[in-house]
Amino acid sequence: MKIVLNHKCNLKKEEFLSYFRKLNEMKTNHEMVLCPSFIYLSMCDSSKLLLGSQDVGSYDCGAHTGDIAAAQLKSIGVDYAIVGHSERRLNHNEDDGLICEKINLLLKDEIVPILCIGETKEERAQGQIHRKIERQLQALNGLEQRKRDKIIIAYEPVWAIGTGEIPEVFEIDEVLAYIREKYPKNILLYGGSANEKNICNLKTSKYIEGYLLGGLSLSPEKLQIFLELC
Repeated sequence: MKIVLNHKCNLKKEEFLSYFRKLNEMKTNHEMVLCPSFIYLSMCDSSKLLLGSQDVGSYDCGAHTGDIAAAQLKSIGVDYAIVGHSERRLNHNEDDGLICEKINLLLKDEIVPILCIGETKEERAQGQIHRKIERQLQALNGLEQRKRDKIIIAYEPVWAIGTGEIPEVFEIDEVLAYIREKYPKNILLYGGSANEKNICNLKTSKYIEGYLLGGLSLSPEKLQIFLELC
């Protein structure tokens, strides 16, 4: 399974270095992608881990103060990048058009996009899950088939992120089956309060091929348990 560790905006330098040492000591057969804060990317030299970015700028290299280009990420060994996370959509007003631009820039520099999609609690209550998912997946429209197939799709119900609540496995599978029908070759991840307590239930899913972990990724001890049970 592919396990993506999204640190978000967490860990000071010494905390990160201590965490990184512990992470490198872990034993697992799962493929782990570490997505730390941008400032730590260049510190992540490891033969055990793949390197991912939490985001990417929407421009190529040039006069774009504060942005980080896909080509720059690639030059320091980044192979994956999260795009469209609900926190970026909400806090930075990123829309599907911008996310599509970022996907194209990542693919141009041979970085695998991890596209986050998912509904709010209100949309779920109104029976709008498939409509919301379909709209967010439009970011893949227009891509050549060979490029589109490389994109990892991470289903993260917005209401589950950081809340400790998760959908029933059959509800997750219903959404992933809908995605699989349209995108049969893409790797499908689940994210949103997945942890060491619910992994035994989650692994009964017919469609989950990996996990995008937020809060759990910050605890090496809990992460080790998760990996052993996964």
